[in-house]
Amino acid sequence: MYNPDSVMVFYYVYTLRSFKDKKWYVGFTSDLRKRFKEHNAGKSGYTKGRGPFELIYYEAYRNEQDARSREKQLKSGQGRAYLKQRIKRFLTLSG
Repeated sequence: MYNPDSVMVFYYVYTLRSFKDKKWYVGFTSDLRKRFKEHNAGKSGYTKGRGPFELIYYEAYRNEQDARSREKQLKSGQGRAYLKQRIKRFLTLSG
């Protein structure tokens, strides 16, 4: 039964691009705003020292396992190709 007072939890798969080296990073989180701030503050191991970043793409999921599976897929060669195709207009405009 639907409960309008219940908190809707989403899981996010996101792609960041470094302003410094233009490389992409694909990640997963349940709090996109907080995680984005952590990346830009240098509090994430893999991206530390590569910031600042811009958020260039994200997808939201209601199921955590679906989001984790999608993250893994987007990190593959086929997933990277999908992302490039999906945001090609943005990439053309932003260089």
